[in-house]
Amino acid sequence: MSVQDEQGNSRRLAKDIGSLYYSDLLPLAGDSEPETREFLNRMTEILMDFLHKTFDRSSKILDFHHPEQLLEIIDLSLPNQPKNIDQLLADCRDTLTYQVKTGHPRFFNQLSNGVDVISMAGEWLTATANTNMFTYEISPVFILMEHMTLKKMREIIGYKGGDSILAPGGTVSNLYAVLAARYRKYPRVKSEGLQSLPGPLVMFTSEHSHFSMMSAAAASGLGTDNCISVPCNEKGQMIPAELERLVLKSISDGKIPFMVTATAGTTVFGAFDPINPIADICDKHHLWLHIDAAWGGGLLMSEKFRYKFEGIQRADSVTWNPHKMMNVLLQCSTVHFKQNSLLYHCNRMCADYLFQQDKHYDVTYDTGDKVIQCGRHNDIFKFWLLWRAKGTEGFAKQMERFVQLTQYLVEGLLKRPERFQLIVAEPECTNVCFWYVPTRFRTMAPGPERDRLLGQITPILKGRMMSTGTLMVGYQPQGKLPNFFRCIISNQAVTEEDVDFLVDEMDRLGHDL
Repeated sequence: MSVQDEQGNSRRLAKDIGSLYYSDLLPLAGDSEPETREFLNRMTEILMDFLHKTFDRSSKILDFHHPEQLLEIIDLSLPNQPKNIDQLLADCRDTLTYQVKTGHPRFFNQLSNGVDVISMAGEWLTATANTNMFTYEISPVFILMEHMTLKKMREIIGYKGGDSILAPGGTVSNLYAVLAARYRKYPRVKSEGLQSLPGPLVMFTSEHSHFSMMSAAAASGLGTDNCISVPCNEKGQMIPAELERLVLKSISDGKIPFMVTATAGTTVFGAFDPINPIADICDKHHLWLHIDAAWGGGLLMSEKFRYKFEGIQRADSVTWNPHKMMNVLLQCSTVHFKQNSLLYHCNRMCADYLFQQDKHYDVTYDTGDKVIQCGRHNDIFKFWLLWRAKGTEGFAKQMERFVQLTQYLVEGLLKRPERFQLIVAEPECTNVCFWYVPTRFRTMAPGPERDRLLGQITPILKGRMMSTGTLMVGYQPQGKLPNFFRCIISNQAVTEEDVDFLVDEMDRLGHDL
């Protein structure tokens, strides 16, 4: 076939593909590789267009509509008869048109943001492979990748040996730690249930910790009343003396302490609990120590910030989410255990119809019998590929850059004390917490009443951000503090210019409130 004929066929294919249907593509139509390739090429163009807009600072972060408005704009109905390829591609474009661009350089809203194109490519390959992660039999390369990557992470933590698993989010990773801690102390609970316990178990966590610890207490049957919140200092760090006081009180109340969770990077303030003093208390009272480093764990990749984790190797378990500060695409959460085989014994259900023990290969590589799931998504390849692309040194530089930009933002706010009031003057992580002060409050003396009023205007200013689509910064209350903004620096696309824009844009949108 001549070049002209090939070009002609390509043009006809491009023209005709839209009128085709699902049944005209692979695998249903066995001779439809050209049509299938053209469909996927068009899909790739849509994705690349969204990626271009994501990194374009002149593009809006979002085109906000209220739910009832969006339901009128987009047809979300499920038809009885199939739609053609043109309509499916239009559906894809519409979906991305109204999706928040979480990789935009001016999206400071969440702990997980940014779009890493290497990790994204890894996710594409993962979806194409479409396999389960419970046995070496069906995921040989991915299982080995997981084994090697998690081993490296344990070495960085400071464990010699141990075990790990990838879980669907930090909440489940923390639940794994609670289940393992309880099993190690009272293994009969696995078969006999809560009635086998000699008394009510209690666990302790920082009052600034993630809600997942309370959720784990509920899901494991301990009850939320038995997840005891430990007071924090003004920086948001757990107070060890308060922890010991509450442990002793629980013992005197006839309860059985079994676990403490210290947080390395709290959700709001980004605070790091003092691990060594907490570990001393755990050793004294024979308590399991878990470190929730879901957010702050990325800083372990840089030796400059290792001091924040002093004593982490003493922990019995550690949660660490690469999908946060390390910018691996969602989701990618890991939990690590100092003791090998504990996960297996805690969660094994001997499902020999799935996890046969007499296979012709080394079945210790199979993971299905050491998790509470059956089907488990492949979250490793996008992480492994990104680590290969950046190297450990690349991750270290990334962490150092985020901290540098965080300090730049703090300095920018401190230069404008009449417009911004910092909650934490020296952030431990890349969380910057502050109130914006509109013009009419700038002559008002700082204090609880002004804080209350600033808390009231905070969601109004956030609404203006979303309506204009130029900026997104999260807000929340914390304890007795009313609503305030929490800006997160964890996007590799962010520059000093974007930080300057954030400061100026908040003032532009909110000065008249």
